[in-house]
Amino acid sequence: MRVFDLATTPLRELNSALHAIAPGTNDTNFEVVNPRGSHAVAVGIDQPVTVEVRGSVGYYCAGMNDGGTVTVHGSAGPGVAENMMSGTVVIEGDASQYAGATGRGGLLVIKGNAASRCGISMKGIDIVVHGSIGHMSAFMGQSGHLVVLGDAGDALGDSLYEAKLFVRGAVKSLGADCIEKEMRSEHLAKLAELLARAGVTDVSPTEFKRYGSARKLYNFNIDNAEAY
Repeated sequence: MRVFDLATTPLRELNSALHAIAPGTNDTNFEVVNPRGSHAVAVGIDQPVTVEVRGSVGYYCAGMNDGGTVTVHGSAGPGVAENMMSGTVVIEGDASQYAGATGRGGLLVIKGNAASRCGISMKGIDIVVHGSIGHMSAFMGQSGHLVVLGDAGDALGDSLYEAKLFVRGAVKSLGADCIEKEMRSEHLAKLAELLARAGVTDVSPTEFKRYGSARKLYNFNIDNAEAY
């Protein structure tokens, strides 16, 4: 395992090392000591590496991750796992605004709470939040799954496309074109899979409600003008 102390090592040296993996090498495990909450840690990973960050991180940690496994032993600032492609990102604490924004794949697990706009414009990413989420989460969510074990703030799923939302707690309000939907057997099976992958073992999928698009805003219709 290679260890980087960001108190003494430039961040660019770490991010360069994550891309310079020689074929056949065993140098794929990294530990990052981050006492100052540096920004843009482990950005742009495109290798099957494992990164353990000791301490909280600033904005854009693990952005554009494609195949890496990143664990933050602390909290994360805005934009964690933004535009993620594949792999896994785990935040042991809380996450700030727009966690998993525009994510196209992979799994983001937040073991604390997530702030506003969690999963905004999600495009295939799966997000599991052990706590609660803030307002405008999953805004314009196109595909993927957002699982929330706690509560959801105002305007959940506003202008939603085909992302599937599962909330165990209370929802303060639903956004435009977002409605509660039937929880069918295939949804329970997928939810069980996501909970297992996120390390949730003491919660049943039957405790959740499912929310999705009413599909009235796909094309402009004067009868629905007030919903825009």
